Amino acid sequence: MFLTLNASILPLIPQQYAGKLQIVFRQQIQPWHPSSTLVHEAALAVLRLSPEKFYPFSQTLFERQKEFFDVSVVKETRNETYRRLAMLAKEVGVDEEKVYGLLEIADKPGEDGGLNSGNGVTDDVKLMVKVNRLTGVHVTPTVLFNGAVENSISSSFTGDQWKEWLERNVKQ
Repeated sequence: MFLTLNASILPLIPQQYAGKLQIVFRQQIQPWHPSSTLVHEAALAVLRLSPEKFYPFSQTLFERQKEFFDVSVVKETRNETYRRLAMLAKEVGVDEEKVYGLLEIADKPGEDGGLNSGNGVTDDVKLMVKVNRLTGVHVTPTVLFNGAVENSISSSFTGDQWKEWLERNVKQ
């Protein structure tokens, strides 16, 4: 869905729907895919460091998502996967070391002795999950229109189907 929206719909908004439609892209971790958390954390790191690079990074992630599916990362440590994700961020112009610095999990207890201290985007993940729960988002993709889940939109929607749906539902 992201690739279709990014290629076919986002360019139309300023031309056809200025002031009438706003698209908000919210990430949704899929907990049954453990590597999903790592990929979303990388996107949050990019968003924090270079917000203007979030969409190009997301585009790259979607194009290369199979590199981060469960079977593709199962033999890596978490920090090794983070390193690959930081290298991917570099490809879209974000500082690799800064991204990795936000993602890396320490191998020693925190100053308070904590063993589950997370990383530099853990609080961002908590907020993202909380917002999605409050809006009824549990799976991906989920589309909300005027604040309500819109179940008629499918993940397989083509650009033309999106255009037809928008013409029917967005007041001109």
